[in-house]
Amino acid sequence: MLTATGSQVYCAGTPVPIVTSFNITDPDDPGLNAVYIQISSGYIAGQDRLNLNGTHPNVTATWDNIAGKLTLKGPGSQIVPYAQLIAAVKDVLYTNLSATPTPGTRTFSITIGQANYLASTGHYYQFVQAVNITWPQARAAAAASTYYGLQGYMATLLSAEEAQLCGEQATGTGWIGGTDEETEGVWKWVTGPEAGTVFWNGLANGFTPNFAFWNTQEPNNAGNEDYAHITAPGVGIPGSWNDLPAAGSGPPYVPQGYIVEYGGMPGDPVLNISATTTVTVPAITSSQGATICGSGTAIISATSSGNMVYWYVNPTGGSPIDVGSAFTTPSLTATTTYYASPYDASCATGSRTAVTVTVNQRPTITAGANQVICGAGTAQLQATASAGNVTWYDAPTGGNQVGTGTAITSPSITSTTTFYAEAVNNNCVSATRAAVTVTVNSTPAADPETIYICQGDSVTLDAGVAGLTYVWSLNNQATQTITVSTGGTYSVVLTNAQNCSATKTFTVIERLAPVISSINVDGTTVAINIANTNVEDYRFSLDGVNFQTSNIFTDVPAGQGTVTVKERHDCGTVTGNFIVFVVPGFFTPNNDNVNDLFTIQGMTLYPKVKVSIFDRYGKLLIQLTRSRPYWDGTFENRNLPASDYWYVIKLDDSLPEIKGHFSLIR
Repeated sequence: MLTATGSQVYCAGTPVPIVTSFNITDPDDPGLNAVYIQISSGYIAGQDRLNLNGTHPNVTATWDNIAGKLTLKGPGSQIVPYAQLIAAVKDVLYTNLSATPTPGTRTFSITIGQANYLASTGHYYQFVQAVNITWPQARAAAAASTYYGLQGYMATLLSAEEAQLCGEQATGTGWIGGTDEETEGVWKWVTGPEAGTVFWNGLANGFTPNFAFWNTQEPNNAGNEDYAHITAPGVGIPGSWNDLPAAGSGPPYVPQGYIVEYGGMPGDPVLNISATTTVTVPAITSSQGATICGSGTAIISATSSGNMVYWYVNPTGGSPIDVGSAFTTPSLTATTTYYASPYDASCATGSRTAVTVTVNQRPTITAGANQVICGAGTAQLQATASAGNVTWYDAPTGGNQVGTGTAITSPSITSTTTFYAEAVNNNCVSATRAAVTVTVNSTPAADPETIYICQGDSVTLDAGVAGLTYVWSLNNQATQTITVSTGGTYSVVLTNAQNCSATKTFTVIERLAPVISSINVDGTTVAINIANTNVEDYRFSLDGVNFQTSNIFTDVPAGQGTVTVKERHDCGTVTGNFIVFVVPGFFTPNNDNVNDLFTIQGMTLYPKVKVSIFDRYGKLLIQLTRSRPYWDGTFENRNLPASDYWYVIKLDDSLPEIKGHFSLIR
């Protein structure tokens, strides 16, 4: 029965015993010929090393760097007394050849047989060399072997620790108990207690329901490669698995043996022929610094694979200032670095991890000048930060953000408002916010006005607000009122005591007296045309009393008449004369003495009368006068056909022409 204790912490460069106590008890034997010490988990070849320290004349130590195994045995097959073996095991030291050892826990299995013991499973593992052995032969041979009463079977590897231990033992291609011979691509363990357990589905891009450690692009399931083996040293990932045919393949895939696993089978005895201890190469696995503003304390933290965290003020030397995963610093005013280590002060070579408290200076903020605007609008806000960025708010604390930057345009406001600037540098906020007030002064009332005047009149334009300063667009006059006599647009700039200005606009519309350009008479319809284009500004009457907006009169009685036109705002009146003749609508020149001639009654009363008659094409046929007052329907002694003919009556130069048409009927 082997018993051992030991849970050591390794300090770089300082070998440490693998046990703190060790004993072998055996009631019927005086000694053994060998004790085997395996780094069964966590082993790193090239770094980890076991050595026998001290003087032990009857014990020879042999180190296997590939397997990570130290053998203590007597010369030849000589039995070494237990006392000497116990003393030798106590003098076995662990050391790491690297100045910066890889962190982790090394587990040491101390046993009396060739098989290597793994504490995490409680099983034993042994590589059996057998060149060219087939997978079925290896399976049968493993099942036929025993180890101190434990039933053997071809190894089933369920964890990374098992895979590493067995991979370290295999000096060449070594069979293990996995196969997909039942269903292609579905790999099972078919030996030992795990027989029937699926550990892989699919080809190289498949998946694993359990642990698997295939080499890159394996298994490829090509050419009856239905059996799993551990690859030979130098092939792919160290200790990884490959699939091969039952008899293996050519170099480097020639089978060199198989891995036997002992333990877990029904009826196995309980053995105490092994003991385990550990040595931990601790490390700081994580750390968290802190940032503070201005000054104060901070809490920094770290975690260690060795559980303990020691805090130092220097990267080397000195004593810890605190112990624990979290450390509250003293009050700091400048950026300071502390050092976390899994080692106490007794390990001078122990690594330390820098953990920094960054002290950012709290910025200050200086407000720009207050602003004044007139009426509603925006203002330019300015503030200067000693460092960092400037953010603007609508309240001295909290509130809504309204902009960022040293100079911004404020939101539109209608009343006096204060805005607040805050400086932020590396998450440090200024102690207070700087205020910038925008004063909103009122502007003078300046509603536009439209004013009408009669042509030739004048009007006084009044700015409407007393006590201001005034600048008129007309000759820059500076009075409250001005007088104008012509239409147009006039403006005045009003400025109050707060220096706020507004522009008031006057539109002066000059109303023109009416001017009759012509009076057109068409039968009993009279149309009055005026020289002014805006006919809607005038009213029209035939009796001087009753006026209408239309310039056209219909059904006007025959005879001489007078039209009166006035501007609708009483800006002038004008009259004009016209004559309405009753012109016959037809005549019938057929010599029946009824309507044989076309004539207009009353035309002889006008000495200068002229009546021009045209055919439908505008050809002048005849011109009737006072001395020739009728037409017989002929032209150049030829009867004209029945048709419509047009007339223009010109009484004299003072009266408008009268136009119309009539029919010649035959």
